[in-house]
Amino acid sequence: MSDDDLRHEDNGKPNPVINAISNAVASLRADDDMLALAKAHESLHPKATEKLEVAEARRQPTAADAVNALLQQQGRSTRPEDLVPGVRTSEISVDGAAGALPATVYTPEGTGPLPVVLYFHGGGWVIADRKVYDGGARGLAKASGAIVVSVDYRQAPEHRFPAAWDDALAAYRWLGVNAASLGGDPSRLALAGESAGGNLAVATAIAARDAGLTPPRHVLSVYPVAQTSLNTESYIENAIAKPLNRAMVKWFVEHLVRSDDDLKDTRLQLIDAQLAGLPSVTLINARLDPLRSDGAKLEDALNTAGVPVERREYEGVAHEFFGAAAVLEKAREAQAFAGARLREAFTR
Repeated sequence: MSDDDLRHEDNGKPNPVINAISNAVASLRADDDMLALAKAHESLHPKATEKLEVAEARRQPTAADAVNALLQQQGRSTRPEDLVPGVRTSEISVDGAAGALPATVYTPEGTGPLPVVLYFHGGGWVIADRKVYDGGARGLAKASGAIVVSVDYRQAPEHRFPAAWDDALAAYRWLGVNAASLGGDPSRLALAGESAGGNLAVATAIAARDAGLTPPRHVLSVYPVAQTSLNTESYIENAIAKPLNRAMVKWFVEHLVRSDDDLKDTRLQLIDAQLAGLPSVTLINARLDPLRSDGAKLEDALNTAGVPVERREYEGVAHEFFGAAAVLEKAREAQAFAGARLREAFTR
C-alpha cells in the first residue's frame, strides 16, 4: 500500500498508537499548564499534518486556536486587547521581493520615536500566517517597548526556497526607509521570529550585513531551524512530540526545497553560514521540541564566530509555547527575557 493510499485510508488522522505514546510521554515531561494546552489542542481534533495535502494542512486547528479553546474553558476573554493591554494594532502593506506583503504593526505605549522589531511568523514556510502568531508578536511589543512589524512572506510550495528569504530581506530594507512613518526610530531596528521565522531572522541579519544595510541592533530567534539534518539528538528524542514532530519537519522541507542542493544553502544550514560581525543574538528553545538541538548548534556556531549570544532552554514546554503567554507561565518568562534582551540592545 502506497503512502497516498494510507493517507486516504485514515483520512489524515494521527496514528492511534503513536498518539497514545506521545501523550503518555508528555504527561511525564510537560508542565501542568503545557499539558492543559496540549489537551485543548487535541480537543479540536487536529489531523496529522504530514499526512495531508497543503490546502488541508492550512485549515487545521493552530496553536492559537488551542490557546483560545483553553481560555474559553477557563472562562477568560480571548480578545487579544484584553490579554495584552496597552498595545494598539494597525494593518499595512510592506514591500516584498515580488510585490506587496500584508503586515500588522503592534505599537506599545510610550513616547516615540520607538525602536522597531521586524518579526517573522512560523509554520515551516508552508502553513500559518502572522495572525496565528499574534500572541508572540503582541507580547514582544509589550515586553520590549518596541514597535513590532509582523509581516507575512510568500510560502511554499507555491513559492519555494528562497522566496521567503527574499521577502524577508526586502521587508527589512523597506523598514529601514519607512520606520519613521510608523513612529519608529530607523537607527534602532531589530529582527525576531519563531521557528521558520527564527531562521529568517538570523538569515536576514546575515543578508543585511552583506547588503550593507543598517545593521539590526539585536536578533531574537525563538526555536529556529538552524540546520537540515533530521538526526540530531532532539529530533530523535522528540520524534513524536506535539505539536511539532520529526515527520512534520520532513513534510515541510519536502514542500519547501527545489532539490537536495537547497539543503546545503547556508540560509537553511545557518550553522555553516559566515556569522562573524552579526549583532548580539538571543536564542530561546523548548525542551520538548525536535528543534532544541538546532538552537544549541547555532549557539555554538555563533560563539565560534565571536557573536555575543545568550540561549535559554525552557523545561516542561513544547514547540509553539512562546506565543501562549496567556496560559503558560514559561511563555511569560520567555517573553519577559526576550523583551529585556531587546531593551538592553536598543540602549547600547
